[in-house]
Amino acid sequence: MAAHRCSYSAVLLIIYSLSVFIVADSQDTAPNVDRPGPATDSPQTTTKRAEQTAEQSATEKRRWVATEVEEATADDAPTGQQHPEAVVPSSAPLPKDDFQEELVIRPLHSGDIYASFQFRTVWETEFMRGNKVSHYRLFPKSLGQVISKFSVRELHISFTQGYWRTMQWGQPFQPSPPGAELWVWFQDSVTDVDGTWKELTNVLSGIFCASLNFIDSTNTVQPSASFKPLGINNVTDHRLLRYATLPREIVCTENLTPWKKLLPCGSKAGLAVLLKSEKLFHSSFHSQAVHIRPVCQDWQCKTTSWELRQTLNVVFDLHTSAQGKREWSLFKMFARTLTEACPLASSSKIYIDITDNPQGEQFEVSPATPLLSQAVVLGDRRTYSVYDLTQQITFGTVRSLNLLIRWKSSEGDMLRPLLHAERYVAGYGLQTGEIHTLMYNNHPYRSFPVLLLDSVPWYLRLYIHTLTVTSKGKDNKPSYIHYQPSKDRVRPHLLEMLVQLPPNSVTEVTVQFERALLKWTEYTPDPNHGFYVGSSVISSLVPSIVAMDTNSTQDRPLFSSFFPCKEESSYFVRVYTEPLLVNLPTPDFSMPYNVICLTCTVVAVGYGSLYNLLTRSFQIEEPSPGLAKRIANIIRKMRGVPPL
Repeated sequence: MAAHRCSYSAVLLIIYSLSVFIVADSQDTAPNVDRPGPATDSPQTTTKRAEQTAEQSATEKRRWVATEVEEATADDAPTGQQHPEAVVPSSAPLPKDDFQEELVIRPLHSGDIYASFQFRTVWETEFMRGNKVSHYRLFPKSLGQVISKFSVRELHISFTQGYWRTMQWGQPFQPSPPGAELWVWFQDSVTDVDGTWKELTNVLSGIFCASLNFIDSTNTVQPSASFKPLGINNVTDHRLLRYATLPREIVCTENLTPWKKLLPCGSKAGLAVLLKSEKLFHSSFHSQAVHIRPVCQDWQCKTTSWELRQTLNVVFDLHTSAQGKREWSLFKMFARTLTEACPLASSSKIYIDITDNPQGEQFEVSPATPLLSQAVVLGDRRTYSVYDLTQQITFGTVRSLNLLIRWKSSEGDMLRPLLHAERYVAGYGLQTGEIHTLMYNNHPYRSFPVLLLDSVPWYLRLYIHTLTVTSKGKDNKPSYIHYQPSKDRVRPHLLEMLVQLPPNSVTEVTVQFERALLKWTEYTPDPNHGFYVGSSVISSLVPSIVAMDTNSTQDRPLFSSFFPCKEESSYFVRVYTEPLLVNLPTPDFSMPYNVICLTCTVVAVGYGSLYNLLTRSFQIEEPSPGLAKRIANIIRKMRGVPPL
């Protein structure tokens, strides 16, 4: 009996081992069969994605160390114990879209504070091959349909209220002129570029609730050298480029609301909860923009993706927003605090610039974070305190994050930007005038070329023979000039010049103009306010203090990877001047009112009198009896006797 029991136990053990191997084999082959495409996430998949996100953050830290980006090692030990091969199985499909969000806070030496929001959505899809995309996950469908229908290769649009003070605030991460700006690169399959451009402006006007439908041929130009593509640069035909500005466009809540709806989480979660219109528009400077371009996924550019980058820059004034106290917090700036990151974001971080505060002698930040990082921004190496919103430890026990920046000292000087520009109108009277553009090169020993673009309305008739360019009191001959004269009521002037700026100098560009007399129907409702002329655009490769990173596919902060960099010794800068306000010869619009009033009075008196004479009926009225006779008639009436 014992032998039978042993044989029976051996048979059971063999059967159990076979069943275990069969179940394991079925679990290994199931993901390849049951997942032909993206489906609803299961709890196991959610756990794997969380572990994958943690491993990606650890891998990102190692990458930053390899590119001279330093981070604190306080949290490296726990993440370093994970094994990548145990986190992401080989059969897991890679996501085709990704969303990241960032907030950069830069304390300014003037006591003001600069906040820059960056939202980036990358989608690996093909709009340019005529494929109809019907499923949208993170990328907004409204913009995807615009790209597909109008064959757009790049689209850049911005709405700005206020003027960026470069000499007080330094260079912004994404520059933009006051008002509305729109420039688009079309694909080479577009035959009627002007017709497509007109339809596109009308559609964008409805999407962003703006006055972009006022963009027409009178304020649209076709640059020949400026505004190169910021994405995959394989377009050289500038006939596919259109550029237009509306310097008088007013930015309001109705423009911010549709902008926030383009975000995957809207304004319900993540950094977008801070975008409260009452606070944003109570600031010295506010700018919101949308940039769409194709980008490379790897350094060999074998795979391309579409990048949607939404940026919002705001500068809060020390006296109006902070009541004169050099103390800022998230609640004081935005009237809200942060409680969570956007659930759809793979990365959600807050960066505070502490480059000018290495030992904390100027200001202190609370709560403190051990995580630090360095990045090359605008030719300078900057140090940032990093708050990762995807980690629950960032919010503490109260599950709320309210960063506080308190100044200790107001000493210190700001590093002057190497390139700066100004513009103004000179002259007197309402017949002629002169436009002056000043370009400053603050580099002590390096000269560099700049590309100047001026778009002047047709009603300012430029005298191009009066164009002069001077530097340090001497003539500075441009190496390239492109001028397209205007046509009345058809197109504006277009002037492009490539000028070499000597070191530590001011280069002045002047041109005279004559004011045109408009038709009375072409004046605005407030003609005495004046007419706006768009900002000049100055583009240049400015010498860098440190070596720039030329690898555009490497993971870097969003605020340092907008403009592509092809040289380590220089970085790209775009500067906008102030818009001009020019008075034109204006007729006395009160005269029509006076004429109308006088004419109506004459007509009323003359026609009224004649009409009264023609229509009135005349009757002979008997004289009234005397008092004695009226009394006698009353007495006779009382007696029943007929009156006299």
